[in-house]
Amino acid sequence: MSEQPIRVYESAEWNRLLKDLPNHHLLQSWEWGSLKEKYGWKAERMVWRTSSQQPIAAAQMLCRHVRLPGLAIRLSVLYCPKGPILDWSDSSLRLRVLADLKRMADHKAAILLKIDPNIPTSQVTTSAEGKDNNAINLDIAQELARIGWRESAEQIQFRNTMILDLKPAESEILAAMKQKTRYNIRLASRRGVRIRQGGIEDIDVLYRMYAETSLRDGFAIRKPAYYCDLWSSFIKANLAQPFIAEVNGDITAALIAFQFGETAYYLYGMSRSIHREKMSNHLLQWEAIRWAKSQGCDIYDFWGAPDHFDPKDPMWGVYRFKQGFGAQVFHTIGAWDYPARPMMYWLYSIALPRLLAIMRTRGQTQTRHSLEQL
Repeated sequence: MSEQPIRVYESAEWNRLLKDLPNHHLLQSWEWGSLKEKYGWKAERMVWRTSSQQPIAAAQMLCRHVRLPGLAIRLSVLYCPKGPILDWSDSSLRLRVLADLKRMADHKAAILLKIDPNIPTSQVTTSAEGKDNNAINLDIAQELARIGWRESAEQIQFRNTMILDLKPAESEILAAMKQKTRYNIRLASRRGVRIRQGGIEDIDVLYRMYAETSLRDGFAIRKPAYYCDLWSSFIKANLAQPFIAEVNGDITAALIAFQFGETAYYLYGMSRSIHREKMSNHLLQWEAIRWAKSQGCDIYDFWGAPDHFDPKDPMWGVYRFKQGFGAQVFHTIGAWDYPARPMMYWLYSIALPRLLAIMRTRGQTQTRHSLEQL
């Protein structure tokens, strides 16, 4: 392995090498880092290579300067969303990468470094030797704790998600769905729901519908400019495709599917109250799944599942909807923090949840104001 990780400064090179590594993810893409740089973060992209210059690991680190209440000094936090990217079963490699990331955090006087690699804990597979691969990932969590990392109270991304295998034929995927889901897909077609692929010209109506959805369902969203930047940049890069449902010319629902490597991601869904009985969302998902398969994707990531699989969980209805399509739960090890400055980390861990609660309340107010201005 080369002595030090090497910075990468070119988008095509970064995305290309990332897709060649195991466990890669959309949130490690160049475009995701570029988006975050417009909103207070600085992206640094590093690759680890063998002595023959073969890439074996990569990490897109997001750095943000913060001020803690009552303190004049400026500190930073580091975050590696859904990374670092490497073969996590290689013990020597993961320890080397983690050590290098910790040195980076110390060098930047960071309060903390957060990682949330896209590796499972309870999706058990069996290797050719008959070994339970899940045990490797349970060992990783124990190892992280042993070398100074802490399981994070602030997860940022969903700890769990729902994964649909796209390798079978369309007819097999459809047959594996729950009967009610298949029925609703066909019902939507019979009742006049039509799905079209959208583009950048639809972003305003997509945001308006997303804002309406957030107010109806009680979750906070960002200002319109953020979604305009996000959706338009990924659409232009051919990494995202909107799907819009219409009934008799009325837009009823939409979703935006993203693609990176062999995985498609359902990140954003939105709907209106009209024609809800026509099951537009079921047909939308089916068309997005068919599109993902036509793009050569092996996996459709429904993006998000409950932390606790209990009917009282706020995401239980969403989970049941996704489960209807035949998706399986994918548990990850979640987010882990390296507290580079333990005392500052303790203060930050108290202040951040309170700040986020305030931001969520303000977010609802901002969304209502944005809708009034449209």
